[in-house]
Amino acid sequence: MHLEESEEAALAGEHGEIMQMAYRILVATGEATDAERLIPIRWAHLSGVNYNTIGGAGEEFLRSISSRGAKVRVRTTLNPMGFDSDSVERYGLGDEFVSGQASIADSYEAMGVTQSFSCIPYEIFEMPRGEQVAFAESNAAIYANSFAGARTNKESAFSALASAITGKSPYSDLRREEEEASNVTVRMSAREPDELTYGMLGYFAGREAGGASSVDISGVSASAMDRRQCKAMCGGMGTSGTCAKFRFVKEGEEEGGNAGNGGGDSGRPETIEFDDDAARKVRDELDTAEKGDVIALGSPQLGLWEMSDLLERLRGRSFKKRCMVFCPRTVKEQARKLDYVRGLERAGCEVLADCCTCLSPLLGSDKVDAVTTNSIKGAFYMNNASGVGVDLKPLAKILEDETE
Repeated sequence: MHLEESEEAALAGEHGEIMQMAYRILVATGEATDAERLIPIRWAHLSGVNYNTIGGAGEEFLRSISSRGAKVRVRTTLNPMGFDSDSVERYGLGDEFVSGQASIADSYEAMGVTQSFSCIPYEIFEMPRGEQVAFAESNAAIYANSFAGARTNKESAFSALASAITGKSPYSDLRREEEEASNVTVRMSAREPDELTYGMLGYFAGREAGGASSVDISGVSASAMDRRQCKAMCGGMGTSGTCAKFRFVKEGEEEGGNAGNGGGDSGRPETIEFDDDAARKVRDELDTAEKGDVIALGSPQLGLWEMSDLLERLRGRSFKKRCMVFCPRTVKEQARKLDYVRGLERAGCEVLADCCTCLSPLLGSDKVDAVTTNSIKGAFYMNNASGVGVDLKPLAKILEDETE
């Protein structure tokens, strides 16, 4: 990988240990992804925030580099942490977790990172269309590449932090202006799709793409999807493979590929059907409980439109069991001013900022046996990382079954 003279100097340690470490990470990442060079970015979004995921070792690392003067060079925002500081005392998380999480937040703040604590930066900040960014949150990376007109690699926690510190990122396939042909087209043919269906479509497409960085989707268009469905699709795809982008193509643009034909020797992409049977198989994989002890909405977190829509759908009804609603703090404050928060609380919701359904200690196996959710991403992580069962159903069905 070609480096400019100033980059070579930083890699050699001429600008300090922290900058040297950051360039080492970028060079290793670039070589692994066949990047030809590094390019400037405008924005980095970091994972590696929740104490539940990075633990004491991660907290110590961040504290070490922040105390030694590490600073970010571009706008840098953060993924969710493990709790809402306004209500942390209600949940009995333990002193180690609370102090460790606070230390992580303090370290990032010392480095100049915006305390956004959100997995939907594309909803709470203006997206720079056509610009290069470095997003570690998988749903945000896919959303940026597929809907928002920005370009990002599917960054790791380390590579995104290195990009924030240097203002650079490897110029890999996903960053190039020319559209590369996908090896796989997934044709959407499931009937009467809701947000759960689109989450399953993303999950299915990401897995079928194998190790490819992008996949084509036919049978549906962005204009036919609402914000909830778009986010669900990005969240589902982010959990099931390395794919970091999808492109909508019209019927007939699959270049003649036949369903299940593997592409053959013609060089044409393989076309795979996502029909009702395929959707059922995904649901059977992730739907592991008959009912949940608690309802969790917000993976990805809810934006302002979704908060308004949820309140409108409730129409005076209340949840019969505990319902946790996760959103960014900026959204919670907007919703509070519009009286959405009070309305949702009257309906039995706990509105929580700065955290989300995924990997939250608020929904650990020590607190609940199963969770009801409409999130494919949440279902994947609760089943596979948190050891919590999942009652998976679309929002309309949750409201039908769980309110009165």
